[in-house]
Amino acid sequence: MPAPDILNRLARLYHIQSTYRDGLGRMRQAPPDAILRVLQVLGAPLYRLEDALDAWRQRRQALWQRVIEPVVVVWGNRPVILKVRVPTQLAETPASYRIIFESGATTEGALHDDYVTKPVTREIEGSGNVTRRLVGSEPVPFGYHRLYLRIGELEVDCYLFCAPPQAYAPAENRKRWGLFCPVYALRSEHGWGAGNFSDLSQLVEFTAGLGGHAVATLPMLASFLDEPFNPSPYSPVSRLFWNEFYLDIERIAGLDDCAEAKMLLSSGFVAELSRLQAAPLVQYRETMACKRAILTALLRSLLKSSPQRRSAFESYCATHAAAQDYAEFRAKTERERNSWLDWPEENRQGQLRTQDYDEFAKLYHLYVQWQCAEQIAEVAASARNRGTALYLDFPLGVNRDGYDVWRHRDLFALGINGGAPPDGLYIKGQTWGFPPLQPDAIRRQGYRYYIECLRHHMGLADMLRIDHVMGLHRVFWVPDGFSATDGVYVHDRAAEFYAILNLESHRHRVQIVGENLGTVPESVNATMARRKIYGMHVGQFGVSGDPSRALDATPADVVASLNTHDTATFMGFWQEQDIDDRVALGLLDNEQADNERRYRAAQRDALIAYLHAQGYIGEDASEASVLHGWLAFLAGQPAEFLLINLEDLWLEPAPQNVPGTWQERPNWQRKARYSIADLRSQADLHDLLKTIGDIRARIV
Repeated sequence: MPAPDILNRLARLYHIQSTYRDGLGRMRQAPPDAILRVLQVLGAPLYRLEDALDAWRQRRQALWQRVIEPVVVVWGNRPVILKVRVPTQLAETPASYRIIFESGATTEGALHDDYVTKPVTREIEGSGNVTRRLVGSEPVPFGYHRLYLRIGELEVDCYLFCAPPQAYAPAENRKRWGLFCPVYALRSEHGWGAGNFSDLSQLVEFTAGLGGHAVATLPMLASFLDEPFNPSPYSPVSRLFWNEFYLDIERIAGLDDCAEAKMLLSSGFVAELSRLQAAPLVQYRETMACKRAILTALLRSLLKSSPQRRSAFESYCATHAAAQDYAEFRAKTERERNSWLDWPEENRQGQLRTQDYDEFAKLYHLYVQWQCAEQIAEVAASARNRGTALYLDFPLGVNRDGYDVWRHRDLFALGINGGAPPDGLYIKGQTWGFPPLQPDAIRRQGYRYYIECLRHHMGLADMLRIDHVMGLHRVFWVPDGFSATDGVYVHDRAAEFYAILNLESHRHRVQIVGENLGTVPESVNATMARRKIYGMHVGQFGVSGDPSRALDATPADVVASLNTHDTATFMGFWQEQDIDDRVALGLLDNEQADNERRYRAAQRDALIAYLHAQGYIGEDASEASVLHGWLAFLAGQPAEFLLINLEDLWLEPAPQNVPGTWQERPNWQRKARYSIADLRSQADLHDLLKTIGDIRARIV
């Protein structure tokens, strides 16, 4: 068999899709060296192309010798159904099972063969094997359980997930709307140079006061804001801990009694805060340095205080072992001031001793996590009391240098970057810099890490956006040293992820939204619909140049919006600033840009004509009039939820993020033009949002 053929056959056994159609509709075949590298990261026993045949034989044999999958899913309180592979001599041997439920209770019983699916017999490396479909008789309760299977003398076990067939949805059938803004962008008098949890609470109050049903924002997870440095909300240190950057310092108990903090606040410190507050962009390093100085003073004061005052903090430390571990990692990072990948071997392997880090630095990170937990819980409670949801964002990946990868390194594909193949916006494809999860490793762990990350968010959210929901099905892997055009897709067990999402969404009463934009196979959208996970509809992506149908009807099972944090704002789209930016970044040549501008002009003309014909705008075709008309159109559509970018309401032209850039653009830094206090006095803005609310309320 030719070497490339056997390599591709081996790749399929590891669920690698090396031939695919990119976002431009072109078929692509990954180069052999890239496939080889991905196979090595997945644990295939080969070092060169010539080893592929032996590796294929070993993998094929191992898969047939896998009696049962590491995870089995049961939908909807039904009996267990197991597909097993056993030696032919066990083809008719009676089978039994025992289940240890999540609660600790147990049950056991016999399994019978279901011959609806014909058994398959194969001879692998001289040994006969047969598949059997075994069915239990008793329904299984929802939860994460352990199943123990016995067939003759053969004993194996697996994780057993029993989940509702669909995600949680509230019983009330109303069409809702809400506002979006990144927390860092929020302005207030007490913001200290960037928005904070209190500002988020103010936005919730503002939205609720106008009848809005949710406030959406970007991830608020821990980040590196010194050395290493990466403020991107989509490259967090951990998906298990919050970002102390968003603490409202002035709301922390003990500030008024802390002499050291008072001394700092009476010095040149105030002038520095004023400078940071006035800056148009968030200065992460400087702002965090100011906050840390006060937080450090508050911690010192707390540690010197009475036992009664310290008791709540000490209780938090005693009951949060994972936070202790995280704090040690952060303290060690601060001592080394570089990635854990460059630490001494023992520390790289997850072992830290007290002499490896500064104890006070550890206490600092415990202290700020304690404060974050309290402040964000207050935001969530306030939102729920007002009937307004927190709509949080669950990022696809984590920072390669961060805590999660260090502590759970076996779960991550080091040496690989998650990314995306070429498409119409990014013709060279994208590499995002974070390592994907190892499919086999996360299954062997029973997805414990993933479940913990979801629970961290769902304990506070009422709606949760799953970033790049296609990642539940397949992730685009780009090996280090290769370009995004050389990547491959690695497939995951989507059913297992959906079972977890559905189960956790019901337990926490959280609606799930999947970001299904870009190159997404129709099968993904079909699965989301079946599991009642809402997709996204972005208005900008659906504008045609035909005045008779400039805007498509919006589906019902989506969150609709004009744009996202990764696209141009309404005004940026209208003024073609996104096209200009792609030219400046080398993503479009002049001829392509001219074609894009001609089409954009046709889109503008068609949109104006369509909105006018439908009665959404009159003779006034100004930008503000078109924005209002377009939002009114979306509000009248049957979408489950309408999300409005707060900054569109004052025609902000600049985006929050330009994907594929790092130093080239000031991503994740731009502050909102107006404070929430300013918004309270803008009658036109209030009238627009109340009109949107009235339209949504009339939809049946």
